[in-house]
Amino acid sequence: MMESTRLCLVILEDNADRRIAMSERLNDRLPQYDVCYFATAAECIDFLHRRLSQVLAIALDHDLDPIPAGTGRLLDAGTGREVADFLASQAPVCPVIVHTTNLPAGEGMVEVLKDAGWPVERVIPYGDLEWISQLWFPTLRSAMSAWTRAEEPVLGLSAPGA
Repeated sequence: MMESTRLCLVILEDNADRRIAMSERLNDRLPQYDVCYFATAAECIDFLHRRLSQVLAIALDHDLDPIPAGTGRLLDAGTGREVADFLASQAPVCPVIVHTTNLPAGEGMVEVLKDAGWPVERVIPYGDLEWISQLWFPTLRSAMSAWTRAEEPVLGLSAPGA
């Protein structure tokens, strides 16, 4: 199977309801980009290792639920900190949004990314899912717009009424 060469948004998020809400907002406002979701740190890191140059923005949760691996076993999904540590070993190529209710872990992720020169924003989820359209998406869009270079315009980031 051939991988897409389109620009993409990478999201480490294991919660299905959050993924749906994020997809609805992204498909409505930024349909021209692929959105690649990951439920484990290892899968996300593998993808970033191969396609980091095609990534427009990264959103990271910290706490990831174990994944059923059959016969009653659970697979450790890792944490967003593992992805942040991987990114800190790479040259910055896009903004990162850290979205987790785990305050100390979120701050640690922000610090390791900032120390490595990555543009990073922190979003603390609240309520049910309203934070995604009220805070997460505007923060993501603003960070992408600020990062965009004149020679590589990113369309759809300043749509009226967005």
